[in-house]
Amino acid sequence: MPSPARPSRPIAESDTVTLSTFSRALCDPDAPVPAGIVGPGGKAAAKRFNVYRNNVTVGLVNALADTFPAVQRLVGETFFNAMARVCVRTEPPSSPLLFRYGTGFADFVERFEPARTLPYLADVARLERAWLDAYHAADSAVLDAAELGAVAPEDLARQRFARHPAAAVLRSRFAAVSIFSANRSGAPVSGIDPNVPEDGLITRAVQDVEIRHLPPGGAAFLGALLNGHTLGDAAETAVAEAEDFDLAAAIAAMLEAGVFAGLGQTDE
Repeated sequence: MPSPARPSRPIAESDTVTLSTFSRALCDPDAPVPAGIVGPGGKAAAKRFNVYRNNVTVGLVNALADTFPAVQRLVGETFFNAMARVCVRTEPPSSPLLFRYGTGFADFVERFEPARTLPYLADVARLERAWLDAYHAADSAVLDAAELGAVAPEDLARQRFARHPAAAVLRSRFAAVSIFSANRSGAPVSGIDPNVPEDGLITRAVQDVEIRHLPPGGAAFLGALLNGHTLGDAAETAVAEAEDFDLAAAIAAMLEAGVFAGLGQTDE
């Protein structure tokens, strides 16, 4: 009878090493090998553990690079890998799904002192994370013009909307949308003024994720609707921010982009 296959990683004796201790040590290359880690035959397994730890770190760094390609291109592979390794030490995975790793990366980038010379970088990372979240969001039908047109004119101002799972709005103090779009398309970013504030809409009405610039007042309008406010309240919020806000154009754009899955309750 053949002997059972040996495990490919060092074994943690359950009565000595807790899962949390094991996990923390895996994500911190400076941490000592936890006591109780043994190899085949009960031998010390420091070398085997360090190889396994390095593989885990490389895997997580690669996952961040896959999720944030624009950030990586903006700072260069060497800088990105060094930054990502620091992030891995401070923010271990919280989900077994690798594509979910990096939800806090943008906030980390914002705090990362060596990246302070690129203040727009964190918002570019937020757009990239929003792009991935939209890509993995649940499929849904989208609100069409006929459904909205069936609402009585006197009820429109009190109408609420059901959010599409892939829809999100991001507001930035920088030209994050232009920088993101140029970087993803391979266009030069040298002509973009990074200090021009921009708002972006992230959607995936069918298969392809889209990120669009929003005009003045657009983010305030859609943000209010996505947060459950009525059409009338959202319009007032937008006009308060941009006096020339075009409500008809905003409604047409939101229908075309597939921001909503349908109509919600009417405010009585």
